[in-house]
Amino acid sequence: MLKTIEPKKMLRGIITLPGDKSISHRSAIFNAISKGYSKVTNFSQGEDCLSTVNCLNQLGAKIYRDEMNPTTIEIEGSNSTFVKPSQNLDAGNSGTTLRLISGILAAQPFYSSISGDYSLNRRPMERIIKPLTLMGAKVKSKLENGCPPLEFHSGNLNGIEYRMPVASAQVKSCLMIAGLFAREKTIITELAPTRDHSERMMINMGGEVVVNDQTIEITPGKLTSLSLDIPGDMSAAAFWLVAGAIHRDAAITVQNVGMNPSRTAIVNLLKEMGAKIIITNLKEVGGEPVADLAVETSELHGLEIKGNMIPGLIDELPIIAVAACFAKGKTIIDDAQELRAKESDRITSIVQELGRLNAKIEETTNGMIIEGGNKLAGASCNSHGDHRIAMAIAIAALNSDGNTNISNAECVSISYPKFWETLDSFNNEKTKNR
Repeated sequence: MLKTIEPKKMLRGIITLPGDKSISHRSAIFNAISKGYSKVTNFSQGEDCLSTVNCLNQLGAKIYRDEMNPTTIEIEGSNSTFVKPSQNLDAGNSGTTLRLISGILAAQPFYSSISGDYSLNRRPMERIIKPLTLMGAKVKSKLENGCPPLEFHSGNLNGIEYRMPVASAQVKSCLMIAGLFAREKTIITELAPTRDHSERMMINMGGEVVVNDQTIEITPGKLTSLSLDIPGDMSAAAFWLVAGAIHRDAAITVQNVGMNPSRTAIVNLLKEMGAKIIITNLKEVGGEPVADLAVETSELHGLEIKGNMIPGLIDELPIIAVAACFAKGKTIIDDAQELRAKESDRITSIVQELGRLNAKIEETTNGMIIEGGNKLAGASCNSHGDHRIAMAIAIAALNSDGNTNISNAECVSISYPKFWETLDSFNNEKTKNR
């Protein structure tokens, strides 16, 4: 699909977001493990989360989608009892699906395998293979290259104490899930704080989880089902917050955004850059803080983003690079080598595509340097099959001179199927689908 973006004279509107992708994954997985019935509303319709549902159903979980309202799912928990799948589990493009489901597969008394699409099958999985093996799991990379497909043979898990060498909420959550099935406690120490949706949800579901700073202790046991309404996705909100801040005539409100402290680094960073963002209607829903965010045209300035700042911003770095293009001065992004192991090499991808739009941007070994202030011009761009690259380029294009064409634009359906529809709705100035 080729998407043509026309610059907008103004951006004004109220946006309702898709359900948070991270929480959607976990609500399906944890309720599938649990005992009892649950109902989840505002479940993300992104392809990644649907991959999780499909994998769980193949393992014998009973997850039903409401045909009239597909954002609602009903789950009958397995009480930690799963069945051997009849075929290889397909995680699609979803690293979260593959890594978190692996926490279940490692503990099962049957053979199973899981893989994904071409992109996912190139992503590193030694980061879960090693600690799961230490727990007693019989798991290996089928091609012996540290990447999917992963194969699991029946194994009994023991609790371990594990210090994570990389900051990854996916790896942490995989080990927490495996820890539920282990014989003894599992203790995980993070390299740096990452999003804590797994800890919050497990605790709300009766799991014995103790969090002490960057150390998480999981006692083996069962979970009790939890019905919840999933808040809007902060990573999706980030695109509209940047859109509003960089546009010359903008006033955007994003409603019911999940405000988990482990996810609000993007709001804090944009405010530090000078973005005019107001937080209202703060409340708690299902153990997660939720609020409305209003943003308007702002004067941004560059800054340095590195070190412990990176884990809390890892998914938002492509759209931060867009904000930096419209900021005064220099922005330096460093220590972001993890971007190279995403759906695309996001360092190379975003540098190439913003460069096509006339941004003054330079790739470095672990990040990029951006000199703000260059007027962007429409161009032909490529999403690299990466949903976050496609959406970041689209936001930049709204404030560029001339039309921008984005190829392989259908990839936004991975996380935000209605992104183009939402973008097109501003001021009824329609972009073109071809």
